[in-house]
Amino acid sequence: MKDLLLKFKIELPEGIYLKDPESSTLGKKIIEHSIILIEDIGFEHFNFKKLGKEIGSNESSIYRYFESKHKVLLYLTSWYWSWLEYQLVLETYSMTNIEEKLKKAIEIVTKTTEQDDKYTHINEVLLNQIVIEENSKSYLTKDVDTENEEGLFLPFKRVVHRLSDIIITYNSAYDYPLSLSSTIIVGSLKQHFIKKHFKSISNYDGDKNQTDFFTDLALKTLIKNG
Repeated sequence: MKDLLLKFKIELPEGIYLKDPESSTLGKKIIEHSIILIEDIGFEHFNFKKLGKEIGSNESSIYRYFESKHKVLLYLTSWYWSWLEYQLVLETYSMTNIEEKLKKAIEIVTKTTEQDDKYTHINEVLLNQIVIEENSKSYLTKDVDTENEEGLFLPFKRVVHRLSDIIITYNSAYDYPLSLSSTIIVGSLKQHFIKKHFKSISNYDGDKNQTDFFTDLALKTLIKNG
């Protein structure tokens, strides 16, 4: 397992892109500056004309990699979920105490992201902010079922299943491990958003944070239903 983790490479569903942006300097530049621009101006105001200006290239060069800005958002969010899956596996695979393992898994999927210097063209801190602010826009579309059938949401679903597997190990009698897992993961994004934009309906002040909340929620739910 350790050797496998050392050789880990983030791989995304091919249907998201026309040409793998990781295959060229221009492609990596497109990803790097898409993150910076979307985090700065928001997905609604983001377009390939603005991106082209940022990277000193024309729109047509970007269209060789992605057919739409929607696919760029899918790429960025999918990259984030694949990277988070790696963190989840890396930090929990050797843990034998199942309660501590569950707590660590919840921490990983709910905490504030720190920069990972392994990927120099991707700012994970900014990407995390994009996922918090924009992730739902990647699937709240009329094409969600078609894109799901094409496997474009597999990275996100893998994270949900990994946390669900840990929940099952902690309490195999619990009937809703996938629902609890997805609630923690998606709910954490919403709580990050609420903390930033709607402070009057958030309890996260002082030392309180969403990791503590979701850990408390999960453990009390699983113990009650044990």
